[in-house]
Amino acid sequence: MDNKNQTAVTEFLFMGLTDFLPLKIILFVIFFFVYVVTLAGNLGLIILIWMDSRLQTPMYFFLSHLPLVDVCSSSSVAPKMLCDTFLERKAISFLGCAVQMWLFGQFVVTECFLLASMAYDRYIAICNPLLYTVLMSQKVCVKLVVGPYAMGLLSAITHETFTFRLPFCGPNVVNHFFCDILPLLSLACADTQNNKLVLFSMAGLIGILSALIILVSYIYILKTILNIQSTDGRKKAFSTCSSHLSAVAVLYGTLFFIYIQPNSGSSQDINKVVSAFYTTVIPMLNPLIYSMRNTDVKDAFRRTLVQKKFLLSR
Repeated sequence: MDNKNQTAVTEFLFMGLTDFLPLKIILFVIFFFVYVVTLAGNLGLIILIWMDSRLQTPMYFFLSHLPLVDVCSSSSVAPKMLCDTFLERKAISFLGCAVQMWLFGQFVVTECFLLASMAYDRYIAICNPLLYTVLMSQKVCVKLVVGPYAMGLLSAITHETFTFRLPFCGPNVVNHFFCDILPLLSLACADTQNNKLVLFSMAGLIGILSALIILVSYIYILKTILNIQSTDGRKKAFSTCSSHLSAVAVLYGTLFFIYIQPNSGSSQDINKVVSAFYTTVIPMLNPLIYSMRNTDVKDAFRRTLVQKKFLLSR
């Protein structure tokens, strides 16, 4: 295409989830409630972990970063989506779109590898309990947290570079409710096959690598648990992993559905529904999963309530 026939796009317009007003109202109420619960649950979990001295262990050091990542990923999408719900013109600037895609991509990849770090932590705790404090030193824990953030940064830089070096000359209407990679690529005035190859290759590499770390860790964990003689010992060992496994199943199930399937772009409406789930609902579910299925967190919450009541009664 001749450069003289190209007009640079300075903003994008979202189509949103629906144009049906009653459904808009219902979705706004649902997503507003979900976002408020997400903020309260995740920030509350962070505060609880850092306030309770009994939770100052490597496992909860990792867990304190998981809600932080959830708050950041949800906040990169949900506020804009809520503000756009009743607007006829759902616009975002070119720069704003790039920033939104960067932030969301950064924290999704970070969460994948953070869950892998948590799986490794559980492997050491269950398979090598006597060496746990030595192998999971503060220095190692910091590296296992910095690593996921670095992987998220590398992924975000790669996708930003490959996506926004493309010419966008119109149309500028994105068939989505936020700046995701595939809907943006469909608007580019150039061949995007290389971009899609990079997208699916990196998504596959990130998904397979992080999932492989989790899978191998749990194979060894399962072998160790099956060798435990007492039933109570098995239940106690498995209970420390159940919350993590639930979080892994929910996140990886939705991400693999969207990014690993090469034909996922053929059903954008279905992808929008799934995207709404993993951008808003999953960040809300993680603190609920860890609060309801983790005995230490529930005990810490009770202790905090008792201390608060004691202080108020004085």
